Amino acid sequence: MSKKEISGYVKKETMMVVAFVALAVGFLGGVFYSAYKSVPVKEGQPPGHAQVPSAQVSGISELEKETALHPDNVAAWVQLGNLCFDANQVDKAIDAYQRSLVLDPKNANVLTDLGVMYRRKGQFREAVKSFDRAIQVNPQQEAAYFNKGVVLLHDLKEQNEAIKAWEELVRINPMAKIQSGELVMELIENIKAKKKN
Repeated sequence: MSKKEISGYVKKETMMVVAFVALAVGFLGGVFYSAYKSVPVKEGQPPGHAQVPSAQVSGISELEKETALHPDNVAAWVQLGNLCFDANQVDKAIDAYQRSLVLDPKNANVLTDLGVMYRRKGQFREAVKSFDRAIQVNPQQEAAYFNKGVVLLHDLKEQNEAIKAWEELVRINPMAKIQSGELVMELIENIKAKKKN
C-alpha cells in the first residue's frame, strides 16, 4: 500500500483506547445521572446523610478493579477520586487523587479537588498546600483561590490571608461570584467593613 492509503487507517491500539474512553464516558454518565437522582434518606438517618446510590457504589467498585489491573491509568484514578468525592468517601478520594498526581502532578483540577477533600477531613493546612500547588500549576485556577480563601477564613481564622487569596481571584476575574451570586469583590468589601467596626 502507498503512504496515502495507509494514512487513512487507525492503529488497533488507538481504536481500543477510543473504545475504552467511550465506554467509560457512557458508564460514568449513567453513574452521574443515578447520583443526581439519588436515593432518599431512610428513616432514622440523620439529615444530610443520604445513602450512596448503588450505581455509584458499583462505579467505585469497577474503577477500583480497573486501577488495580492498570495502576498507571491516570484517567481511572481521577474518575475514582471524583466518584469518591461525590460519595463523600474522603479517604478513598484523597488516595485516588494522590495516586493520579504521582502519574500526572500538573493537574490543577485534581489538586483543587484534593484540597477540598483535605478540608472535609479537617486537614486545613494540607488543603491550603494543595490549593497553592493548583495555583502554581495553573495561575488561572479560580476554584483554588476561592477555596483557599474559604479555608483560611473559616477554618484557620486567618482573615487577612483569606482576603489576599480572594483579591488574587478578583485580579484574574473581577466578576468572580460565590454560590449565592454575590461578587467576590463585594464579599471582600463586606469583610473589610466588618473589620473596621
